[in-house]
Amino acid sequence: PISVYAQNLEVPWALAFLPNGNLLATERKGTVNLIDKEGNISRIFTVGNVLQTGESGLHGIAIHPDFESNQFVYLYYTYKGSGDNTQNRVSKFRFDGKTFTDEKIIVDAIPGAIFHDGGRIKFGPDKNLYITAGDARNPSLAQDVNSLAGKILRVTDEGNPAPGNPFGTRIWSYGHRNPQGIAWDDTGRLWETEHGDSATDEFNLIEIGKNYGWPTIRGNQKGESMEQAILQSGQETWAPAGAVFVNGSIFFGGLRGQALFQARLEGNSAVLSTHFKE
Repeated sequence: PISVYAQNLEVPWALAFLPNGNLLATERKGTVNLIDKEGNISRIFTVGNVLQTGESGLHGIAIHPDFESNQFVYLYYTYKGSGDNTQNRVSKFRFDGKTFTDEKIIVDAIPGAIFHDGGRIKFGPDKNLYITAGDARNPSLAQDVNSLAGKILRVTDEGNPAPGNPFGTRIWSYGHRNPQGIAWDDTGRLWETEHGDSATDEFNLIEIGKNYGWPTIRGNQKGESMEQAILQSGQETWAPAGAVFVNGSIFFGGLRGQALFQARLEGNSAVLSTHFKE
């Protein structure tokens, strides 16, 4: 059975559980909400310079693995950069249980646009922060390893390139169009959901330094030194959102049709089923 936990949110975008079981939830307009175990919502913080147009705005939220000792929470949001350029950044804040203070920008000037801003942030098992960045409506940037656009980034908790990154920069993988959900399985492998071009949405196994093909290949196409998706939506649209690993499967939301998809992992492949669709 499906029940409502919290309601009257405006474009809720990302969720992160605090150690005490309460939930932090972002709204794309720039609001951070604290939701208790009974579903009561307190609007505790608004990011002042969020640029919300189209799909841009306040996106991901992540709790530092050592939150109980340092109180650090991270946000990814769109803002208007110099010369009216749309850009994205990741900032670190201190959360005292009531509101956010002490913003410190740790990754800045990620290319942004009205669409394709990526925006998922999560700490991995290695305690590094992983960041999904869209191609900012400039597909060629996804293949440019000198640009942060169209990438999955891996940084330290201070935003520096994580040790062991493949190019000595913040980039972990490239060739992405608009990567969204990221989740690690019980063996530490990273899985990702990605928006295709009106179709051919993807479910990928992400490995260090690899090229996931956008815009050169999509769907079942093949390209030299490019990774094919483990699953792809063909002519359908999933519009995949966040992802989580539970009991051998990656579950991810589908914005098209309010769906919940289950990708049951079988080695390096997966079997997809629709768990709930309205």
